[in-house]
Amino acid sequence: MPASGYVGRFAPSPTGPLHAGSLVAALASWLDARSQGGRWLVRIEDVDSPRCLPGADREILRQLAACGLVPDGEVMHQSTRGAAYQAALDALVTRGQAYPCACSRKDIEQALAAAGHERTRHGELVYPGTCRHGLHGKPARAWRFLTEPLRTEPHTGVSEGSDLPTARSTQQAAADGHRIHWTDRRLGPQDQDVARDVGDFILRRADGLWAYQLAVVVDDAAQGVTDIVRGEDLADNTARQILLQRALGLPLPRYLHTPLVLGANGEKLSKQNGAAPLDLADPMACLQSAACTLGLEAPAVTAGNSHGSRQGDWLAAAVRAWAVRWPATIAAQAR
Repeated sequence: MPASGYVGRFAPSPTGPLHAGSLVAALASWLDARSQGGRWLVRIEDVDSPRCLPGADREILRQLAACGLVPDGEVMHQSTRGAAYQAALDALVTRGQAYPCACSRKDIEQALAAAGHERTRHGELVYPGTCRHGLHGKPARAWRFLTEPLRTEPHTGVSEGSDLPTARSTQQAAADGHRIHWTDRRLGPQDQDVARDVGDFILRRADGLWAYQLAVVVDDAAQGVTDIVRGEDLADNTARQILLQRALGLPLPRYLHTPLVLGANGEKLSKQNGAAPLDLADPMACLQSAACTLGLEAPAVTAGNSHGSRQGDWLAAAVRAWAVRWPATIAAQAR
């Protein structure tokens, strides 16, 4: 670990090459690490294997290197980390903080409709807690995290018709009620009631794949990540990850969520709305565009020097500009 103790990371999914929006997150995380004398790691988040494209991980690393962004250590692949995720799930189950779920998406929609709940929160389904008291003879499809204590007396031991344990009311409430509070270095004070706004969220999916929330928390801890710098679209995940960090007894990192590059439709730039791969015929132009999105005054490019020298000088100037805009601070711990 560096003298500063800082460890940052960039964690792309290999569903295709980097585009302008993903370079913004990569550059921001690299600049933050360099400005604080820390290490910068790259993790390939290929846990959702059906969406991953063969060779995309290598292309992403090539694109980063072309922009002068080279990780300081071995690149981790989530596809090799199944045993670590299973150990974390086992620990949560043992503590009564995770439970099996038999519900299909249709089951959840019907339960919410019967209770008179409309779909909110960007159209996502807030899980109503149907399987908290057991599976009632149905086969387990997935595993969920218990976001709050059970409000009624749960069944004990083994649920009827199943040899799987039921969730026990051992999960501690967070701060005021079940609301998680944290401070984002750019967005400021944040809070979310996960039980109300999300519900008991998935840890392992019905198709056997590991859920993003569990994988990212386990891997950040394994890599010693102290600071997470990523796109603002991921800010909504933070409260769930803090709950998991607490439940597993892991350190709480600091967070900074960056501005997004928007597509023509006004939504986050992505492959779904026409994001083109980075044009690395001119890496400097890509870097300067990313710096502009981050609110950094693009350093001047010195004419006449070699490409490597110009890029190195530009990145060094960008680090200084970032340090002025986002000085090293100890953000308030989540509560």
